[in-house]
Amino acid sequence: MNSDVGDAAGSHLVSGHPPMEPTSRPPLQNRVAIVTGGTGALGRAVSLRFLTEGAIVAVPYAVETERDELRARATGAERDRLVTEPVDVTDLAAMTAFVERTLAVRGRVDILVGAVGGFAGGSLLETDAAAWRRMLDLNLTSAFTATKTVAPHMVRARYGRVVLVASRAVVPPVGGFIAYTVSKAGVITFVQALAHEMRGHGVTVNAVLPSTMDTPANRAAMPDSDRRGWVPVEAVADAIALLAREESAHITGTLLAV
Repeated sequence: MNSDVGDAAGSHLVSGHPPMEPTSRPPLQNRVAIVTGGTGALGRAVSLRFLTEGAIVAVPYAVETERDELRARATGAERDRLVTEPVDVTDLAAMTAFVERTLAVRGRVDILVGAVGGFAGGSLLETDAAAWRRMLDLNLTSAFTATKTVAPHMVRARYGRVVLVASRAVVPPVGGFIAYTVSKAGVITFVQALAHEMRGHGVTVNAVLPSTMDTPANRAAMPDSDRRGWVPVEAVADAIALLAREESAHITGTLLAV
């Protein structure tokens, strides 16, 4: 396991993240960010963190009540920089249209965070085709559609930060939730391959690998678990925000375990 953040695309797995330096200017001021899954438990923390750091945040969402909660938690000034729109993030045409509308209004997309995801347990013998497809769609196809639509614009601008959410639980792969494991492991491989492709274009591509996060869904699914080791979603959002900054230009192809 490598404990150093690398400056080239490769399979680096890093535990924790460095402390953030104080700055007189919001670190993401005027940056345009798309956060898929930006109304969910983790995605909401990312969206709010980006707004706090000065970014314009565009969120394609699926659940209206989650959208309402995100908007309610943003301050009045932050809501002016928050754009939400119902979009099927697994549909390439729908995501393409969403990105084009964002570009038409904002002129560019600087940051992409892929925080869409889902979990399903079950061994191979317990997993049917529908569950398999759903895990691949939520966890891997959503990453493909988002980056496929955003990357060409980042390449033309010669600037971009792509951060996708994988999982610490699949490194190394284990049994018992095979569709989830394969889909999240696919995200890791996708990040490492894309980081190589984006080298030389000013675009970094990294993955954040959370351990079990302290979310309402996980609390409901595991009511008797010891939560002392669970990771707050805000800590994961901190790691994502670090990788989204301009100063992280030499961090790419990295797996940041939180």
